[in-house]
Amino acid sequence: MANPLLDTKGASPLVGATPGTLENWRTQGVGPKFIKCGRRVYYDPADIEAWKEANRFQSTSEAEAA
Repeated sequence: MANPLLDTKGASPLVGATPGTLENWRTQGVGPKFIKCGRRVYYDPADIEAWKEANRFQSTSEAEAA
């Protein structure tokens, strides 16, 4: 069975950011991918995990180079 989609409030703990921060990230294009259905926004848990992996670094110098 596929993972259920999460709304902003449900995705917030997985990302480690407040719902307001997720809203800001959406406008800036820096957060995890999201799905827009009418006025509602959803996150696929698989997209959150992929975003977290893409932002995993070993050192601060590695993060600065990215």
